[in-house]
Amino acid sequence: MGDLAVGARSGHDEPDKRAGGAFGDDTTGDDVTDDEQARPPSGSEPGGGDDAADGPGSGPKKQRSFWKELPLLVGIALVLALLIKTFLVQAFSIPSESMMNTLQKGDRVLVDKLTPWFGSEPERGEVVVFHDPGGWLEGQRTPTPNVVQKFLSFIGLMPSAEEKDLIKRVIAVGGDTVSCKEGGKVVLNGKPLDESAYLYPGSVPCQDSFGPIKVPEGRIWVMGDNRQNSLDSRFHQQLPGGGTVSNDEVVGRAVVIAWPVTRWATLPIPEVFDQPGLDQAMTAAPVGAAGLAGALPLVLWRRKKLAVRHTAAR
Repeated sequence: MGDLAVGARSGHDEPDKRAGGAFGDDTTGDDVTDDEQARPPSGSEPGGGDDAADGPGSGPKKQRSFWKELPLLVGIALVLALLIKTFLVQAFSIPSESMMNTLQKGDRVLVDKLTPWFGSEPERGEVVVFHDPGGWLEGQRTPTPNVVQKFLSFIGLMPSAEEKDLIKRVIAVGGDTVSCKEGGKVVLNGKPLDESAYLYPGSVPCQDSFGPIKVPEGRIWVMGDNRQNSLDSRFHQQLPGGGTVSNDEVVGRAVVIAWPVTRWATLPIPEVFDQPGLDQAMTAAPVGAAGLAGALPLVLWRRKKLAVRHTAAR
């Protein structure tokens, strides 16, 4: 929008124009007296000038240029992007085939980083991103990003190529016991798992035996969906933690495949992890509570009966 010109020029060079004059005239057609011609222009009177234009009744203020506001808008957008990356969600790239067919190499996933801030812990069946617990990625090269890639990854608009993070599926959590015999199914708390819903077609749940392993509290046991091509908890039992990962190392849960758009999909927890009796600790609690609730009325009735008998004996 251009500047708005206020006022009009008057003089004696042009002929006096009346109402009903030439086509398109924007003059009023009123006579201009000598007194009006001699009157000084607005703003030249005492107390006038430029300051008068800023007083009440003046025209609208000049709008700030878009180019002057652009740096501010960009700055706000960058701050918001950084906050979102730090506290809400972050994009990660899948660098290998260890999670096929659930995740393919080159997929971009969005990881929920908010719920851990509220004390949420990893659950069985979730696909999680976690930092290298120490030694898992030893000897593996990471690409060197350029300046633009570093900046975009810093604000969360591009996955980081420098951070040594892994992505696996949680099979067991603290307090669980997990095991597997060669060629058989993974056994969790005494329950065999039917993993056909997410395992890579043709993949054997366990090509080597392991366990039984009692997962320490505050840690998780993770495995890839492509079992024959995943260096997961099974292959790091000689390291501190016995192949388990601390909950503190978990960045967050992968919730959706965001790129490419042809593979857009959510990553829900498979139903096999909801089977009855899988969580022994939680199933034992309701049974104990039900027993206590059933015994309480009986105890109260017996105490009342004894009190009545004692009163009668007096």
